[in-house]
Amino acid sequence: MYQLINFKVHGDHAGNLVALEQGSDIDFDIRRIYYIWGTEKNAIRGRHAHHNLKQMIVCLAGQCDFTLDDGVKRETFHLCTPAQGLRIENFVWREFTEFSRDCIVMVLASEHYDATDYIKSYDEFLRIVRNGAD
Repeated sequence: MYQLINFKVHGDHAGNLVALEQGSDIDFDIRRIYYIWGTEKNAIRGRHAHHNLKQMIVCLAGQCDFTLDDGVKRETFHLCTPAQGLRIENFVWREFTEFSRDCIVMVLASEHYDATDYIKSYDEFLRIVRNGAD
C-alpha cells in the first residue's frame, strides 16, 4: 500500500540528477503533478485518504514527515532528499507535518483532481478499510 523508494542518482562534481520515467521508475500513468511549499512548520496537511489514486511523493528541498495509516499500522517517514520517493496507493490515510522553512514537496498522481475521490473523515476511512464497504 505504501513504500519508500530510493531513486537512482546520477552525479559528479557538477551536481546530481534524478530522472523519473513513467513505466520504469513510476509504475502508473501520471495525470497530475503538483507541488507544495511555504507551509508553516506546525501545519498538518493531508488528513485524508483516496478511493482511487496512486501517488509518488518527493521532497525536492528541505524536509517534512509523512505519517501513513492503512487502518492497521501507522508509520511515519521522514522525507529529506530528492533521491527518495514515497509511493502511496488507495485507502491509505496520510498526514504530513514538521515542515522545514525551505520544504518543497512534489506529488506525481495517477488521476486528475476529483473531489469525490477523497475520504476526509478518519472514522469513515476506518469503516471502509475494516469492513470493505467500498
